[in-house]
Amino acid sequence: MPSQLSAYVSDTTPGRGALRPARSWLHSDAPSRSLNGHWRFRLSPTATAAEDFAAEGFDDGGWDGIPVPSHWVLQGDGAYGRPIYTNIQYPFPVDPPHVPDENPTGDYRRHFDLPADWTRAERVVLRFDGVESLFKVWVNGDEIGSASGSRLAHEFDVTSSVRPGDNVVAVRVHQWSAASYLEDQDQWWLPGIFRDVTLIARPAGGVEDVWLRTGFEQGRGWIDPVVTAGAAAFPVTLRIPELGVERVWVSAAEVAPFEVDGVEPWSAEVPRLYEVTVASAAETVTVRTGFRTVEIRGDRFLVNGRRVVFHGMNRHETHPERGRVFDEAHAREDLALMKRFNVNAIRTSHYPPHPRLLDLADELGFWVVLECDLETHGFDKDGAWAGNPSDDPAWREAYLDRVRRTVERDKNHPSVVMWSLGNEAGTGGNLAAMSAWVHARDAGRPVHYEGDHAGAYTDVYSRMYASVAETEQIGTDGSRAPLQDCTPSQGARQRTKPFLLCEYAHAMGNGPGALDQYEELVHRHPRLHGGFVWEWRDHGIRATAPDGTPYYAYGGDFGEVVHDGNFVMDGMVLSDGVPTPGLHEFKAVVQPLRFTFDGDGDGAVTVANLRHSADTSDLRFRWRVEHDGRPVDSGDLEVPVVAAGGSARVPLPRIAVSLESETWLTVDAVLATGTVWAGEGHVVATAQLDRSARRTAPAVRLPADWRRSDGTLTLGIAEFAEGALVRLAGRAVAGPRLELFRAPTDNDEGTSGVAEESDAHVPGVSNAELWRRDGLDRLTSRLLSVETAADALRTVARVSAADSASSVTVETVWSLEGDELELRVEIEPSGGWTTVWPRIGVRFDLPDGAAPVDGAEWFGLGPHESYPDSLRAARTGRFSAGVDDLSVDYARPQETGHRSRWRELELTSGGAGVLRFAAVPDVQGRLPGFTLSRHTPQQIARAAHPFELPRSATSHLFVDAAQHGLGSRACGPDVWPEFALRPQARTIRLRITAG
Repeated sequence: MPSQLSAYVSDTTPGRGALRPARSWLHSDAPSRSLNGHWRFRLSPTATAAEDFAAEGFDDGGWDGIPVPSHWVLQGDGAYGRPIYTNIQYPFPVDPPHVPDENPTGDYRRHFDLPADWTRAERVVLRFDGVESLFKVWVNGDEIGSASGSRLAHEFDVTSSVRPGDNVVAVRVHQWSAASYLEDQDQWWLPGIFRDVTLIARPAGGVEDVWLRTGFEQGRGWIDPVVTAGAAAFPVTLRIPELGVERVWVSAAEVAPFEVDGVEPWSAEVPRLYEVTVASAAETVTVRTGFRTVEIRGDRFLVNGRRVVFHGMNRHETHPERGRVFDEAHAREDLALMKRFNVNAIRTSHYPPHPRLLDLADELGFWVVLECDLETHGFDKDGAWAGNPSDDPAWREAYLDRVRRTVERDKNHPSVVMWSLGNEAGTGGNLAAMSAWVHARDAGRPVHYEGDHAGAYTDVYSRMYASVAETEQIGTDGSRAPLQDCTPSQGARQRTKPFLLCEYAHAMGNGPGALDQYEELVHRHPRLHGGFVWEWRDHGIRATAPDGTPYYAYGGDFGEVVHDGNFVMDGMVLSDGVPTPGLHEFKAVVQPLRFTFDGDGDGAVTVANLRHSADTSDLRFRWRVEHDGRPVDSGDLEVPVVAAGGSARVPLPRIAVSLESETWLTVDAVLATGTVWAGEGHVVATAQLDRSARRTAPAVRLPADWRRSDGTLTLGIAEFAEGALVRLAGRAVAGPRLELFRAPTDNDEGTSGVAEESDAHVPGVSNAELWRRDGLDRLTSRLLSVETAADALRTVARVSAADSASSVTVETVWSLEGDELELRVEIEPSGGWTTVWPRIGVRFDLPDGAAPVDGAEWFGLGPHESYPDSLRAARTGRFSAGVDDLSVDYARPQETGHRSRWRELELTSGGAGVLRFAAVPDVQGRLPGFTLSRHTPQQIARAAHPFELPRSATSHLFVDAAQHGLGSRACGPDVWPEFALRPQARTIRLRITAG
């Protein structure tokens, strides 16, 4: 027979005892006391320890101390267990609703003082804002109740158990419970009391709850208030001081909707808030409200009558030291960073955040899709969802309790424009019941849930990782292309709804690619309303390597039995808060202004305002002209105020075009004055125009007097031995060596089944696996010939891999052209290659010597790394960076640092130039890219963490004729065919001089 304790932790009932109904998280002047701080703590390996610790007189002197809020696995340097990361897998046997007896259980105790005047309170309430996963509460030895729902708020009535003076609260927290089956989100499992604990004195005649439903239409606002209070609370007065509004309701029956004149609407771009007080004689509640109307009209999602395009991020709560413990300063900067990168929306993946986060979203301005704390992804074995609680009536109350607590807590926030039932929990009657409850409770916001593919109970059509081609078919009127898991009639119904990509562009490691293709579809097909990148921030946990080097740990680094590796490192921001090049690309792609230059740019530029509701009065426009990246002229562009959705054609300044250098015009839209999220001059949008005069590349000199040679000679600054380069400008240099391999990105290692119509895609097999199969990481070379001519050297080599008949012929020609040394490399693949290549390039090795190569200056695209399907953030200019700054410190080392389309490159040592390279375009006008790194791709590919990279005594310069795109295949589409690098003949041509 199962024990009473086993039945308790396996009970699907969401709460017991003196648990109060859910209500709003309100700012009230009622007395309260934070119980955050130092608690006594004991961890047991199972849930079977005696509950005698809850007694008032229990001696906890031998216990440890722990901060609340915190996660116990992040305290004590492993003394209380370690974090566990899984994406889909459950870290315990799938035996619902049961969990193992090996169930880490944390016991907490603390004393608190109750003021004497609290005896006048009608109720004393103990509030927990977040506890993972199941907890039971005692006060002064009295068992109060229990609750589950880790990211949800729970309040207990402790009135009969408290007394003036000293009191003791005890809490037992079980890491695993039946509730854990409903909390299988892609994140770390982090048990403990991790959000605030608060003691609240509820006054007699207080205001129990307030809901200010608002709307805006044609310049007028309205409020439909709901006031939950006993008869003794009335009269209740609502005031909006800024608008001169005062409403007094003598009884609950008098509370009614009313209109408000002179209001400004709230939007994510103009987050206009009004402070509202709702007061009885005993309590005043303050709510910051915004006036906006959310509606679906046909297949359009509208706020205040205008279509919304979500340029969003999926946002987990995560910090490398605190886990999900909230820090307001950190959260504010997090959202300010989003604003600086043109993010306008947040999906709270996959649970309600700390309530203060939504206050900040209201204030700073975001469209928020607020998601319930629900995911059962571990039941999705081969798509069968066998045993999934979502369609099991035994779990219905648990599902309903979760959505009630989600909606009730956060219903007052104007930023919340959509409720989401959860994530990746299959489908079933319990989800339909959740949707029905939300629709009945809140008619003013639509319901979202991606798993309702057929659209039976949701208001928007939502998908994850639909390819560009499929997304286009979803948006195209009249398309009859099948929709995933839909019959024809279901598909027709879904096409009548607004479409939302709740997850797309998987930002794991280097990437994602193709952001601009999705954005272009949004502007062509109004049914498409944008989406949310997965995801905002890497979840790395700060750790220390055996040699003391700090690093950010991911799945498997804590000895987990099952884990999902570095799949938790999939953010647009690294764990330490550094924006990735992918985030810079996102900012450029979704920028809220579009610049269209007339013809060849001589006359004017059309400035289109793509914003939802804000005009351009907050911006000023600057222009500058550069010759070969060097500034020659600049000024302000006189742009009239452009309304949201409007455009203006603006004359351009006369541009001085150079015949000897490239001429580039850059236009920036910048903040005219500082805001709470960015300073004056912050660049919001930018565009460039190439006004260069056409120039022809120097012709290739083809010597006719080639003769066999031993290849030992000097050509200008180059010294050769047996046909191999050994020195340049007196510096040891080896190369150029053919390089077809790159250290696989997370997307290269991905096996996602979304083929994106690319014949390079092998379902279930990663590109990286194919590259290793073909030996691209272990190429060998056989010299076929060495010849010299007057001031020239030519070598021909055959490059291939062990156990492969496929090869590449590489012809290398060095020649003196005046005072410059020219290098021309002709790369010609044989037949038989069956997959894409990661790159086509050559590598130079530059040993450190007395003056190590430690940086680069270049004229080309920059300043950040760029790839064929991620170029929108790159601008043409002149840049410089140290060798370490040229690469990105991704959590798992991988391909990084490529700069595209360079014209001039100077390698530096200690700030001084040592070698200069000029790129000559190939016959199709294509320019190469470069990477400067302290490690080879092979070394990088062997390292699982940055600290595992070997100490280097060499810098490596890669010059690439082409690179494969990035794509999003770690959890989405592969590289679009246009950006997939097929084996092909390419030419690299350089002019080299001493620094």
